[in-house]
Amino acid sequence: MNVAAILSVVGADGHTDTGVPNALTAVRGEPLLRHALRALGNSGCVTRVFVAAPNRTLDRVRRAIAPTESSLPATIIDVDAAGTESSHAWFDAAQLQLPELSIVLLHDVLRAFTPPDLIRSVVDTVQSGSDVVVPVQPVADTIKRVDAAGLVVDTYDRSGLRSVQSPRGYSVRAFREQLDRGGLDHSTVSGPYATRTIPGHPYALKITTSFDLTAAEAVFASEEHRGSGRAPHEGRGR
Repeated sequence: MNVAAILSVVGADGHTDTGVPNALTAVRGEPLLRHALRALGNSGCVTRVFVAAPNRTLDRVRRAIAPTESSLPATIIDVDAAGTESSHAWFDAAQLQLPELSIVLLHDVLRAFTPPDLIRSVVDTVQSGSDVVVPVQPVADTIKRVDAAGLVVDTYDRSGLRSVQSPRGYSVRAFREQLDRGGLDHSTVSGPYATRTIPGHPYALKITTSFDLTAAEAVFASEEHRGSGRAPHEGRGR
């Protein structure tokens, strides 16, 4: 079984002075991109990663994906050179390098500390026959609908609501059809194939604010995590 994962660093400029984290933002001295690669490698089920990056970041991305202890092969796709066909370009490259490609993972690099066990669960569920798989978490907050004046007009029943995480897993046929439909957005799940949900994990949160970075420094990037590629205390019956 060959599994390819795509990580997009489009929009990353390598600077953190704006306060907005990106794929090249460092946590404990390593960019989020490297942490994401480590987790994918430690899952034990990903064959190769394809990193989609704009031309201006290629040198930084090459440094970030330099071989780590996971030894997971990574290929860079220059999205500026590929233009609007960048998604097709990396998919074509994946099929060329992995002739027996069977599963595709679309992973958000800002969810860099997704536990390897969750990545394996996504792959296992696709391999078991589900064409599209997405990890989800129950919505904990009360969700209100407001009108144009900011007044509450309704309260949603959150029992059926879920927040979507990544990686999203696809069979090759489902992914190819999703590409042809032009829909490769991390936040949407669409298309003719039924989407199977599996339980997500709190550590798969998306790091988008300075507060998230502080949490990552304090929790996800502990020395234990850096050494094992796993979330702290993962697999210890927490």
